[in-house]
Amino acid sequence: MKISGFTFIKNAVAYDFPVVESVRSVLPVVDEFIIAAGDSSDGTDELLKVFDGEPKVRIIRTVWDTQTYDRGGMIYAQQTDVGLRACTGDWCLYIQSDEIMHHDALPVIREACAKYLDDRRVEGFLLKYVHLYGDYRHYIDSLHFAYPREIRIVRNRPDIHSWRDAQSFRVIPDFNGVDYDVEEGTRKLRCILLDALIFHYGWSRDPRCMVRKANHHNALYSKDYKPVEGVDYYDYGNLGMMPLYEGTFPEAAAERMAAYDWADFVRYDGPRPNIGKRYGVKYRVVDFIEKHILRDGRRIGGFKNYKLLKP
Repeated sequence: MKISGFTFIKNAVAYDFPVVESVRSVLPVVDEFIIAAGDSSDGTDELLKVFDGEPKVRIIRTVWDTQTYDRGGMIYAQQTDVGLRACTGDWCLYIQSDEIMHHDALPVIREACAKYLDDRRVEGFLLKYVHLYGDYRHYIDSLHFAYPREIRIVRNRPDIHSWRDAQSFRVIPDFNGVDYDVEEGTRKLRCILLDALIFHYGWSRDPRCMVRKANHHNALYSKDYKPVEGVDYYDYGNLGMMPLYEGTFPEAAAERMAAYDWADFVRYDGPRPNIGKRYGVKYRVVDFIEKHILRDGRRIGGFKNYKLLKP
């Protein structure tokens, strides 16, 4: 059995992506790791030299074609597919460059990949998420603002592709290579949920970089987006209203978290965070039902791009 890892990245320095920590967090469990490195305009190419001499890591240079992939963040899916198609393993482990795997997840992943290698019913695995927010101590506890689980391991098959804005994967037969948001003629993957945590740092980055990242990101979703100007840093809102994460953090993130240096740009009082799907009346009611009545991780509604199999 062979496991491939893959990701994509562009402008990691300018937008404060923990791509080095991300890759390192899964290296022990993969046999190879593919990085689709876009045409960065900051120091990302220099940053990735840290992997020079690492036999598992292979870097593929790419140019982002935002003219062809000009809506809905589909350029992310296209770049994800570049990495996926370069994988040679039986299973392909995808980790986005703002995600870091918890060390306890690695043996769980390897065991599952071995157990279901010949079980063709299983096309992928779901991992559980912790979405950190603002600093490295608080997290988003709303199941509707941030996905609680997502597909991060798929079989290496030519009909499995990244989908929409690369949040997930889908079976797309006879894919035309362009329309990553296609639904007709596609289907969801059959997946098993693993008891394995992946930490998302996308909402927990330097607020000064977050302003630039948000402008860049939003422009990839809409050609009509007008960038925010005259703002020096992103306001995460009152972090005191968000819960503290009480568990352990990924070992690969320890050095980055120890270097936290934006305390002067976050606050713990005043107006609440701008998270409509946490503070809106409808979502507060739904959250209460999910957390105190269902209490099993199920969501009422919400995005679910997979068919869940029983182990």
